[in-house]
Amino acid sequence: MKFIYKTLLLSLFTGLVFSSCDDFVEEVDIVDPVAEEGEDYQPVDFVNGVYGMHTEFSYAFSYLGITDMISDNSDKGSSPTDSGTDKRALDELNFTSSSISVTAMWTIWYKTIGRASQTIEIANTFEGQTAVPSARVIGEAKFLRALNYFWLVRSFGAIPIQEINLVERAPVEEVYDYIEQDLVDAIDALPLKSDYTNTELGRATKGAAQGLLAKVYLYQKKWQEAADIANTVITSNQYSLDPNYANVWRVTGENGPGSLFEIQARGEIPQHGVQQYSQVQGARGGDNGWGWGFNTPSQNLEDAFNAAGDNIRRDATIIFAGETLFDGRIVDAGVENPRYSEKAYSSANAGQSDGDKNIRVLRYAEVLLIRAEALNELGQTSAALAPLNLVRSRVELPAVTSTDQGTVRQAIWTERRLELAMEHDRWFDLVRTGQAESAMAADGKTFIVGKHELFPIPNNQLVQTPEMGQNPGY
Repeated sequence: MKFIYKTLLLSLFTGLVFSSCDDFVEEVDIVDPVAEEGEDYQPVDFVNGVYGMHTEFSYAFSYLGITDMISDNSDKGSSPTDSGTDKRALDELNFTSSSISVTAMWTIWYKTIGRASQTIEIANTFEGQTAVPSARVIGEAKFLRALNYFWLVRSFGAIPIQEINLVERAPVEEVYDYIEQDLVDAIDALPLKSDYTNTELGRATKGAAQGLLAKVYLYQKKWQEAADIANTVITSNQYSLDPNYANVWRVTGENGPGSLFEIQARGEIPQHGVQQYSQVQGARGGDNGWGWGFNTPSQNLEDAFNAAGDNIRRDATIIFAGETLFDGRIVDAGVENPRYSEKAYSSANAGQSDGDKNIRVLRYAEVLLIRAEALNELGQTSAALAPLNLVRSRVELPAVTSTDQGTVRQAIWTERRLELAMEHDRWFDLVRTGQAESAMAADGKTFIVGKHELFPIPNNQLVQTPEMGQNPGY
């Protein structure tokens, strides 16, 4: 089957921006250096384009703003005079519906969903021989579509399901139902991690879909379902904890034993990582700074590590001014900020724009903590201790022995914070667990209940589709 690629490229890459009429279709000038008109393309080529959306610059700046900088785990960083467009406003919880970061993520998530849906349609109608079974391609696309809808629903609440209606916002429950169905389909279609060749590692797997489904259940407080599917991952014998926590974020830890899903990178076009992800977060200033200095771990986070006696994860998560890194790089004591994210650090090309840093999206340690939290909420507190303490023992912390549900609940929440620090989940954890107001107050910020649980629908979207309606408080 032949495609006139440049024609199809327009529909895949334009973003499918919402409109009730035809006069608001965002045209994006995209040139693929390997695509030529009339060339043969298979469904796998199109799903590759869906993966590629996750390397866009939005994930190196806007995403950091709405996930980390907004939380108590990190600060805006950079120079005091540099607002980072809206990053200071996000850090101070003063963002609005015109926030560039909020708009950027709304847009790219829907663009990615559009690509995934197009890929599914192409794979379903493709005629001829394929190098990769169409069923697997559809499974990969459904996993990626579910991931992007999950990011959208936890950020904006009720949202349009693009394949159903471009304007009408579906209730949160319906969005989650849609996500769940995509993941169930993906689980049926995808191979195990061990079934992929080394050259295909990084593609969506059965375990990735199961792990994401466990997280989706967790956010809905479907405790039994979350516990069960997390246990399926745990007993699959596909995953384990890397004994060295710090190794997880080094090149030797990419797609390692605890990896369920990562954004892949090679440091060169077209396989660069998230554009400028390491550069944006690299140490700024001094005699040997290598980055912009944004998204700096907070004193609040450092204090949390210290209070827990968690030196291993602290030192694997935070780069301190004046320290010598694992690869021998000396961080000048005169850099502009006292702390930087070591999980964003690339030893090989720290300050280069074409990053080689795989971004860890879903890890086995989180699956263990999902099971622990779900079991505890089901009243099975004693059983919850086993997965919780597996995560703790890896970093040489003493076992939690309490069987009081409230005590263990707080221990699990704290463990999530320390284990997953600077991995772009803290804000959403605070909101879903009801800790946001008190946590933000302790960090000197005012969380407005009834408003800040969700981001605003971007203003430029509402200009085009006012009937979509705004979230409360904006």
